[in-house]
Amino acid sequence: MKYSPLSFCLIFIIWVAILSCKSEPKTLPQENTPRKHTRFNGNYNKTFSDLHDLHTSAALAKGISVLESRADTALCKDKLVRIPCEIELYRLDELKHSIPYLVPDASALLTKISANFRDSLINQKLTLYKPIVTSITRTDEDVKTLTKRNRNASDNSAHRYATTFDISWRRFAKVQNSGKDLSPDKLKLVLGQVLHDLREGDECYIKHERKQACFHITVR
Repeated sequence: MKYSPLSFCLIFIIWVAILSCKSEPKTLPQENTPRKHTRFNGNYNKTFSDLHDLHTSAALAKGISVLESRADTALCKDKLVRIPCEIELYRLDELKHSIPYLVPDASALLTKISANFRDSLINQKLTLYKPIVTSITRTDEDVKTLTKRNRNASDNSAHRYATTFDISWRRFAKVQNSGKDLSPDKLKLVLGQVLHDLREGDECYIKHERKQACFHITVR
């Protein structure tokens, strides 16, 4: 069978087209794709399940050396921030087994959590409340006293490095004359969304503590 010059041209064009399709590079997924923002689904135990090892590894990386006694805080004044008993954003509980000191990054995280919590309440036109901080930094003396009273308390807690604090999910401090009372469950849900956002941003590790009724939070 004889082919005309036109047939040869068509065959050549088709052959080139097939080769170009085979050699076309595949599109690879982009690296460092921004993480998609999600809303908290209300599952506290599953969402806030960062284990002890994660908290302690972050604490060792960012924290201070363990303090033997409360008097030793004087040796770390340049590394610690004293947390006031109460400010516009949050309130400290009576600290029986910890002291009100944090490293600067942890102090900034506590302020950010509290500010975001307040802003969320305002945006949702809800009554204003403050989070209550129930535990902060523990010295060796504090740990010994606490473990005598609570067998579940860890003698190697991240609280020992001034990077970690607990916020109650059962109790909140209502701002005077700010509106009708809200249930702890509603306030916990608002706080949960705030913590979820910060955890997704790799700013902290969080464990939902059921027995202690708190969020155990360590700065990253």
